[in-house]
Amino acid sequence: MTPIRLRRVVCLSLSLAMLAAGTFVDAQEKVHGANSLFVAPTVKVAWVVQKGESEQATLVVMRVVNRFGQYRQVRLDGVDPFSNTRKVLISAQALGESIDLSLPRSGFADFPSCEIHLYRSETAAAAEMEPSLTIYYLGVPDTTPEFASAREAQAYLAKALGQ
Repeated sequence: MTPIRLRRVVCLSLSLAMLAAGTFVDAQEKVHGANSLFVAPTVKVAWVVQKGESEQATLVVMRVVNRFGQYRQVRLDGVDPFSNTRKVLISAQALGESIDLSLPRSGFADFPSCEIHLYRSETAAAAEMEPSLTIYYLGVPDTTPEFASAREAQAYLAKALGQ
């Protein structure tokens, strides 16, 4: 084998190995959302609080935007960080271009942390396989804006996410 051909084979092999490694890392990525506006290459998430007439009627809304259509399903889990008890708050749902996940704010008292699980296929979500991407929060972010009406909340989400 000529030196030039050998170099091509080595470069191709290294490229394929790097691609495979990148796919593996991406397959089970877990990132901290931290802020009320999360932006990643494949997904965006924005939070708002939509105030109700009482605390029980006040909602936390998370809009998940599937930037390039890489994910097909989304699920929201609540976590008690002290006991590590977990609860599915919103079961797996189809994810098109975007989806709003709404929960009563009072529900964060029992499960203050939450995880947004994103799956590349309906089969993976149904089988409760490892999600492709998990965005986790340690409570409702401090930077989450509050709005008195659903119209104001929806307008903010659209503007914040460039929709």
